[in-house]
Amino acid sequence: MNANFTIPKFRLPSLVASVLQKLPQWPHAVVLVAGLNAALKMNLLPIDELTALEDKLFRVRVLDSGSEAVYTYRDGLFRPVFRPDREPDLAFAANLSAYLQLLARQEDPDTLFFNRELEITGNTELGLIVKNMLDAIEWPKLPQLPLFRS
Repeated sequence: MNANFTIPKFRLPSLVASVLQKLPQWPHAVVLVAGLNAALKMNLLPIDELTALEDKLFRVRVLDSGSEAVYTYRDGLFRPVFRPDREPDLAFAANLSAYLQLLARQEDPDTLFFNRELEITGNTELGLIVKNMLDAIEWPKLPQLPLFRS
């Protein structure tokens, strides 16, 4: 990624959320879980800390798209939860731009949280474990595309 490229703070139009909220939410959980399991397979997540996530329920809400994904970690895999029977142990809520900034390591969870751009609710200890796991991820270097060369 070009060092000069930054993800701006943005908010999707409310029309997008009003449409997306009416669509099934299960694809979001399937895609998120597939990404998390791919990170597991690539050894990007600290295996020894994953035991703290066992049977915990997580929810990720994308506020400006009106979408959410609920999932759990059980028996060594992340799994989607289509009909949760309880409140999540840990929940995150933010606009799409905040999540993209997190993934790109442009912003850290603490900054987004204290700037009120990332809401974290639920078990505080579990939240710290997940935050530390996110901070410890070493993303693989992707080859630079000619389009983004300086």
